[in-house]
Amino acid sequence: MRKFLVYFLSIWALAVVTVVSVAGLRGGLSRKPPLEVFPDMDRQPKLRPQTTAGFAGFADGKSSRVHPAGTVSRESARALDETATGKKADGAWVDANPLSVTAELVRRGRERYDIYCAPCHGLAGDGNGFTTKFGMAAVAKLHDERLIKMADGEIFNTITYGKNLMYPYADKLVPNDRWAVVAYVRALQVSRLGKKEEVPDAVRATLK
Repeated sequence: MRKFLVYFLSIWALAVVTVVSVAGLRGGLSRKPPLEVFPDMDRQPKLRPQTTAGFAGFADGKSSRVHPAGTVSRESARALDETATGKKADGAWVDANPLSVTAELVRRGRERYDIYCAPCHGLAGDGNGFTTKFGMAAVAKLHDERLIKMADGEIFNTITYGKNLMYPYADKLVPNDRWAVVAYVRALQVSRLGKKEEVPDAVRATLK
């Protein structure tokens, strides 16, 4: 029994030493890199940007060129204006489309709308898109009074980040294309709910 106990304690002590040796120093600091079988290029010779390290490629010895005058970072507050966020400086929604609403912009909006929006919202914006055939019934009708009264900036924000079952489209539509879609949504609303008296006289005569 005593011999078995000695063996047991020896094995237990060896296990403790092994565990402490392997895991006991995790999180500790060391100037020596760990032993890596596959380093995957984690550490490689390189030059930090805008540093002077005797680099012979440029006359001033710096590792990279300075940014051109007037360059603005994507993350800077200056870059995140109304066109990029759909919001004013005070956080309120932008009331009207900040882009110049031209026939070309509306055509661009229709192209993007037909690709990304029509499958759910329908070509006419009535919420009767292709997905309704697969049981998706909770699709917003763009002619609802709630959406008509909604600020352009809020519609832009919904396109950007999505809402409820609607996925975000920021990765598929650049800001100007999102505004183009907003312009086309407004055109769809006018086409369904506009009054004859709102049509310019030059165009009214051509209506059927």
